[in-house]
Amino acid sequence: MKRVKQIKLQPEMSVAHLINEMNACGVLGAGKIGKAAELVAEMFGDPDYTVFLTIAGPLVPAGLRIVIKDLIDKGYVNVLVTTGANMVHDMVEALGYHHFQGTFMAEDEKLREEDIGRIGDIYIEQKVFKHLEKWMYKILEEIPEEKRRRTSVAELLYTIGKQIKDSESILAVAAKKNVPIICPAFVDCVAGFHLWMFGQDKTLHIDPLLDTSAIMDKVFEAKKVGIIILGGGFPKHFALFANTFREGVDCAIQITMDRPEPGGLSGAPLEEAISWSKVKPEGKAVTVICDVTIAFPLIVAAALEKIH
Repeated sequence: MKRVKQIKLQPEMSVAHLINEMNACGVLGAGKIGKAAELVAEMFGDPDYTVFLTIAGPLVPAGLRIVIKDLIDKGYVNVLVTTGANMVHDMVEALGYHHFQGTFMAEDEKLREEDIGRIGDIYIEQKVFKHLEKWMYKILEEIPEEKRRRTSVAELLYTIGKQIKDSESILAVAAKKNVPIICPAFVDCVAGFHLWMFGQDKTLHIDPLLDTSAIMDKVFEAKKVGIIILGGGFPKHFALFANTFREGVDCAIQITMDRPEPGGLSGAPLEEAISWSKVKPEGKAVTVICDVTIAFPLIVAAALEKIH
């Protein structure tokens, strides 16, 4: 048996040094975060890996926008699978609006009167979505009608990204680097309903099977697949199920706060994914039970320090 190594803290120790201590400890949450950093460093450091990043939950409003953008910009993430809401909030920031620190103890009736929406303890002014709607309509109208007769969300998000001048935008950098943003459930967000409203008067037909083709192209091209799952929901399932066509991913980490007992996918451990051929039996995988906004920056910072 391998003994538990006691964690030793030192003044001015680096993030990687701290995570190495947690990894050497090897047990409970510390051990999981240490192992996750090790696997992420492997994915980022091996050019044979095609890395899928899936994001669910309010990660852009919660401050992870630039972290995600930088991973795409520096070539560490090759495919982004996301909820529509995160891309909406990326657009909002790109248009010059911001998210604000609030409180979980809010008086929501008062916030409604003040035209403020709340995401946990994050506030956003509702007026930004009116500006977003006008801005999106302008972009859609500039797309040739013939192109709008059959398009994918990935293509639309690429077009939107090309229109964004903000260098800190996930959409803009993904378009520049030709990294596909896969979001077949984009209709389930503010901008998705803007698309529906636009389509009531003008031509717009979105084919979700084209998004399936976009993700499958990346699956079939990959020599090895690594996946980083933040939260759960459809991004987790869509990316993992796509990889069943190659008998599963080779390396995986997930960070979640959801529980496995109800049987929902968001809380399902990666070991369960082996039974569905989503993760290879010989693959490397670890599930970290933690708030993504805590664990992910630590894991990424440590992994980047390891490979540089």
